[in-house]
Amino acid sequence: MTQHSTFRRIITTDLPVLLIVLFAMAPFVWMILTSLTPTATLSATGVSLSPMGWSMDNYVRLIEQTSFLKNMLDSLIIAGGTVVVGLLVSVTAAYAFSRFRFTGRKLLMMQFLLINMFPIVLLILPLFVLMRSVGILDTHFGLILANATVAIPFAVWMLTSYIAAIPKSLDEAAMTDGCSRLTALRKVVLPLTMPGIISTGIYIFITAWNEYLYALTLGGRNVRPVTVAIQTLIGEYQIEWGLLAAGAVVGAMPATILFLLVQRRLIGGLTQGAVKG
Repeated sequence: MTQHSTFRRIITTDLPVLLIVLFAMAPFVWMILTSLTPTATLSATGVSLSPMGWSMDNYVRLIEQTSFLKNMLDSLIIAGGTVVVGLLVSVTAAYAFSRFRFTGRKLLMMQFLLINMFPIVLLILPLFVLMRSVGILDTHFGLILANATVAIPFAVWMLTSYIAAIPKSLDEAAMTDGCSRLTALRKVVLPLTMPGIISTGIYIFITAWNEYLYALTLGGRNVRPVTVAIQTLIGEYQIEWGLLAAGAVVGAMPATILFLLVQRRLIGGLTQGAVKG
């Protein structure tokens, strides 16, 4: 009976999960193999599956012949700045939504939810015109603000659930002891909400790092994030697949490493915030 149950579990659970994982990982494995295969080998025989045929030539050319390291720095500045701006705005807004009852509160919260349902392409034209008029087009600051338009609504919705789960009596006790509202927020609420803040910040970073439409339209020669820089590796008459794959691997590394380091906190934080409130 035990062997039958084990065999049934393997067939109904383990094997399907394994097939799904292999299916999901296959493009990434193929991309890595392509980046390790020299251009001459790719043109002649295709991707090399043998370690003897692998080389780091594509990565060396990527660093020496392109401005990919500067593009990585641009993406890091934009993603990090979006996290700072997004959290500064969303934490204070979420605190107000969770602690005060005012006219239009539910309507505003519903608008934050609805904003996430619209494609960001609808915001590109008005943002382009606005940023050009104030002179922040093709700047880090402009792209940070653009990414914040997507990050803040989700962050406010998530953090409101976290803060609402913290008893108001803690704020009131702190203010009775002489703390101001902002001091109570900083010394009482923020430490208790830190798991949610970290989870939300990680989500904002990964979203801003992978963003493409804003970077393509609102960026330019001065600021060119990784997602746009990879596109420039596609030539007019030919595509160097090894160089393109190397750029994709290097561009995906920061967000991938960050996710692997904090995946438990991220998934747990998102799940916890979704059921609170």
